[in-house]
Amino acid sequence: MLEPPKASSIIRFELPNWSNALALAVVAVYLLATVGIGLTARRAARTSSQFLHARRALPTFVTATAFLAANCGALEIVGIVATSAKYGALALHFYWLGAIPAMLFLALFMMPVYARSGAMTVPDFLRVRYGAPTQIVSALSLAVMMIFVSGISLYAISSVLTLFFGWSFLRIALVSSAVILCYSLAGGLRATIYNEILQFGLTIVGLIPLSWLVLRRFHGVRPIVHGLPFGIAHVWASLPLVQPRTATMDVFGLVFGLGLILSCGYWCTDFILIQRALAAKDLQASINTPLFAAVAKLFFPILVVVPGMAAGIFFRKEGLTGFDQALPYLMRHYYGYALLGLGISGVLASLMSGLAGNISAFSAVWTHDLYRTYLCRGRSDAHYVLVGRLSATTACLLSIFAAYISFRYNNLMDYLQLLFSLFNAPLFAVFLLGMFTTWATPTAGLCGLLSGVAVAAAHNMAVRYGAIPYGSQMLANFYGAIYGWVSCIVVVSIVSRFTKPKASAELKGVTYFTQDRTVRLPRASLLLAAAILAACVALNVAFR
Repeated sequence: MLEPPKASSIIRFELPNWSNALALAVVAVYLLATVGIGLTARRAARTSSQFLHARRALPTFVTATAFLAANCGALEIVGIVATSAKYGALALHFYWLGAIPAMLFLALFMMPVYARSGAMTVPDFLRVRYGAPTQIVSALSLAVMMIFVSGISLYAISSVLTLFFGWSFLRIALVSSAVILCYSLAGGLRATIYNEILQFGLTIVGLIPLSWLVLRRFHGVRPIVHGLPFGIAHVWASLPLVQPRTATMDVFGLVFGLGLILSCGYWCTDFILIQRALAAKDLQASINTPLFAAVAKLFFPILVVVPGMAAGIFFRKEGLTGFDQALPYLMRHYYGYALLGLGISGVLASLMSGLAGNISAFSAVWTHDLYRTYLCRGRSDAHYVLVGRLSATTACLLSIFAAYISFRYNNLMDYLQLLFSLFNAPLFAVFLLGMFTTWATPTAGLCGLLSGVAVAAAHNMAVRYGAIPYGSQMLANFYGAIYGWVSCIVVVSIVSRFTKPKASAELKGVTYFTQDRTVRLPRASLLLAAAILAACVALNVAFR
């Protein structure tokens, strides 16, 4: 039977029988609760629209929490802890440069256009703005990326549970996929969102004791930072301006690759996040959804980056390199048997949240943007609900195969940012020109998207075969995103000069400058955004 390679495993330990039973009991209660939520939500997911979208159906608190929880999967928990262990304080850039500014931009500039355009999905917006071919290409690229990201989540779940319970990867994949399918097939997006809230709460409860124990052991954050090598002990002070060949990270790659392109490409075009904001009850609630999430995002590094930096100190002392196991390492080191069940459940909740979000998003993209729109029109609503459930099942099976690719990397965030540089960076360029200009033409949008993906893929191949050297895989991802984004912008600009744009009447309400200008952003939202930005700048200065 095919099993993932064992070379990267660094932790081997067994729990006492009573502790193992207690941890399994806590996990079992959590899994049963998720299934119960799915069955409860089934009554509100009878139509295909309710099952796939749940648009304008939920209060702001629910959508904001789900928005944040959708990000707190393998990317946020195992991935950021591993990245903090590998890159030290530089991992703070993924929050104060690579998240907060993009979340504010999404809330104030892009969410009003999304909400007023009438589009049901991210690819559906590209159909409204550019046309069917661009929608099809974007839907296919998003579907492929969702499968790979789901594979990352399964890999992360396996990396935790294998160490604690000794289960094989295949058993873990089948159990976690079966639980997710139980509630997502029953209640659709609504069940996924409400489960994300449960999972987010459990994640926070499971991580707070770890963060507190780490801070108590080191007597604060500063001693942890001082224990790291100089090059990764500061956010800005040790970074060269432009030095991609030898530096771990440089200012140019961070600001433009991460801060502008990858962050906006993720936060402003990620279908899972936009789907949750559009589920809010009205336009103001859709705008406030990412703003409320950004407040929590300011302080989330306390839960993941700080413990990750502490793990990096331990890893360097012991000569360990399997950074993806930094979180289980810390739990073994700090948690007693009583806390271990809660900690495992918290990590499992975060990982299953990411997996479920991508599976439900894949179901919506395939069913709404491809199957119902182009492959099989005019069928009954019950037929499309069935297709949505079948596509979710297919996504689970494909995720298991995609997980094996994740075992080739010793850091999940390196792999994840590689995927974003290939798919999200060109997509953001097409969105940016489509949403904030009226001259970008349908033909240009399609050509730009294809060229951006091709250039980013070619750059990745050149890096893998040593033709273009970089100081780190992460910096290579940043520059790959820059190349893909810039090439897309250039191609769209050139092709638009020789092709016909859409008529002004067709663009009304679809671009930022053709909206109803009498509808203003809520003053409270603007003040909240200004306060969040000021806090973000202050944190960058404090940890420079």
